[in-house]
Amino acid sequence: MTSASPAFLWALRENLRANPIPIENLLLVVQLTLIAITMATRRPPTRVTHTPLFWLLAFVATYWAFFMAGFYQDGRALVPRWISVAVAVLGLIINIWARLSLGRNIGFVPAERQIVTTGAYGLVRHPIYTGLFVGFVADDLANFTAQNLALDLAWVGLWALRTFIEEGFLKQSPAYTHYMTQVRRRWIPGIA
Repeated sequence: MTSASPAFLWALRENLRANPIPIENLLLVVQLTLIAITMATRRPPTRVTHTPLFWLLAFVATYWAFFMAGFYQDGRALVPRWISVAVAVLGLIINIWARLSLGRNIGFVPAERQIVTTGAYGLVRHPIYTGLFVGFVADDLANFTAQNLALDLAWVGLWALRTFIEEGFLKQSPAYTHYMTQVRRRWIPGIA
């Protein structure tokens, strides 16, 4: 450790005390770190789709925000900021919990890995998507325009379509079919 290190750490501490990092930003960093770690260490699939359309859908749904970034507009807040931040934090917490529950059984396209039935996956079959949907609500509450809402609804539609395609692929496995009878809802416990 150099003699500049304590001074740097002190300056960093003082800067964070004066300008704390918003919790939603910290949670986003945690989520992105989890994505990177789990994707880099994921379990190899026992079976994976070879349908190009499914690969294209996975790509478009995953990177929609990058493709549409120029179409999103500055909008108006529909609720006080603390409410939209609370909804965003809720979405990130759901997503982090789901990713931790899923562990290394994550993938980009429909693929059969170890079936997870505990944690968030004991409540709904696609809790990562649930967290994403809650995040869309938070975004539209904080930055509403009709165009932003339409783009987010299209994005939700892509994720919903991805859910149905993924389940169509996975239910070819008797273990996943059994899981579907145990956990009946896709996104919202007791509702959908």
